[in-house]
Amino acid sequence: MTILPPDPDLTALRFELARLRAARGWSYDELASRSGLARRTVIEIEQGRTIGTLKTWHALAHALNTPLDELFSTLCRGHDLPGPAQD
Repeated sequence: MTILPPDPDLTALRFELARLRAARGWSYDELASRSGLARRTVIEIEQGRTIGTLKTWHALAHALNTPLDELFSTLCRGHDLPGPAQD
């Protein structure tokens, strides 16, 4: 029997991106400039029109000075993190 993992919460991930950007008072242009990404890419990711690549998220995490694992942990909101079972 195959047990599939829960679906990642992509909405939580993009909300976290928006929260981190807003907490710094940055516009889309500012985040784009600091990450080296196109403004359109930042907007499309934050608004959920695209997921982005790992390379894109890596650039965003560095621009926001946020560890990538912390940012990606939002994907597991609403379900247990992977790893050994807690007793």
